[in-house]
Amino acid sequence: MRLIISVLLLPSLIAAAGPDWPKVEQHAVDVLQEYVRIRSINPPANTSETAKLLAREFAAVGLTAKLYESAPNGRTNLIVRLPGKDRTLRPLLLLNHMDVVPVDPSRWKQDPFGAQIENGMLWGRGSLDMKSTAIQQLTAMIQLKQLGVVPPRDIVFLSNCDEESDGSMGAGWMIEHHWDELNPEFVLDEGGIGSRDLYSPGKLVFGVSVGDKQVLWIKLRATGTSGHASQPIADNANDILFRAIAKAKEFPKSDKPNLVVEQMRRQLGDFAPNKFMNAVQQNTISLTTLRSGVGDPPKVNVIPSIAEATLDCRLLPGQSAEEFLSDIKARINDPHITYELLSHPDDPGPSRTDTSLFHAIETAIHKQHPEALVVPVIIPYGTDTQKFRKRGAVGYGVMPMIVDAATLATMHSDSEHIPLAEFRTGLHIYFDILTGTW
Repeated sequence: MRLIISVLLLPSLIAAAGPDWPKVEQHAVDVLQEYVRIRSINPPANTSETAKLLAREFAAVGLTAKLYESAPNGRTNLIVRLPGKDRTLRPLLLLNHMDVVPVDPSRWKQDPFGAQIENGMLWGRGSLDMKSTAIQQLTAMIQLKQLGVVPPRDIVFLSNCDEESDGSMGAGWMIEHHWDELNPEFVLDEGGIGSRDLYSPGKLVFGVSVGDKQVLWIKLRATGTSGHASQPIADNANDILFRAIAKAKEFPKSDKPNLVVEQMRRQLGDFAPNKFMNAVQQNTISLTTLRSGVGDPPKVNVIPSIAEATLDCRLLPGQSAEEFLSDIKARINDPHITYELLSHPDDPGPSRTDTSLFHAIETAIHKQHPEALVVPVIIPYGTDTQKFRKRGAVGYGVMPMIVDAATLATMHSDSEHIPLAEFRTGLHIYFDILTGTW
């Protein structure tokens, strides 16, 4: 009888023991380095090698990955499922992307795909966006499997190939073609992060993103008259375009209040004076590309008849993209300018925070950082979670590391890096989230 009781109690005893954290942390760092070294640049978004790496890690503990090629040339998406106690409940989705943006190696001091560790930092493209978070998710899920911990509901791990473009071959494709394998109640993705200077001066704040700004991309095309550059003309397409850009960027601040931003202000008081918090509070426009000229390389002495520019507009939840574009057209008011929409935002609104999962996130963060303020935030960039919010899922962005504003600004830059100590602590936080009650 004593033997039978011991056997029955074995899973709970293993779970109570918890992970062998020094071993788990070192392995996670090793896998992250291997992951960053794979050049999963988008375009072309070939993620076949990254998918094989993640599948290998899951297979080592008996979890089988399903691979889906959404387009030729290696555009691969991966799903892994860990069954939960109540299979009737919709799952928790751990969402991440394998693709990274391009690099200019000449501007990097380190090898952008070397995953070098220097002065406690791991350097490389994707280290922050978002291969580190993916390995934290993967590690937590694997630990649950190894320890015999059965989550309250299924956990589904989705790693996709195409977040850094429009997601149409990644999360969008999986939603369209394999929704029955997803259909989440909750989504955990990139987004919010911990910082002592990003959100509010002198306060340790962990932002949990509950909404993304809407992405509205516009191409402006100016048409003028070509000619010899020695004889300036009034309808130079470049001059027309520059005037249009200047007028477009003279947009007024929105008078529509945002409830999440207002809640952030109540909880944080003063906002930090940086580009991140400036963007969080208002609609923004960035000029991102300019194209004109005749010939290749363009001739200096030729006035072109066509000039083009792209504007990256980011709108707060609750704003009307149609009204914003209409206002731009009214300000420019020039028949020589045409407009092309390169994106079509659809605002699902922010996710609510009165959920058991949000409470589990707070509890896990406070276990490691009792003094931290855990605050719902809007993030100024877009994530794949937005696609799931449109389907009714509650989505949160959690990157459980403390970084300063300067480190966060290395995302998409030529010095992207993360502090390894924070990556290790984040492994604990993600594990505690997944072993919480939700």
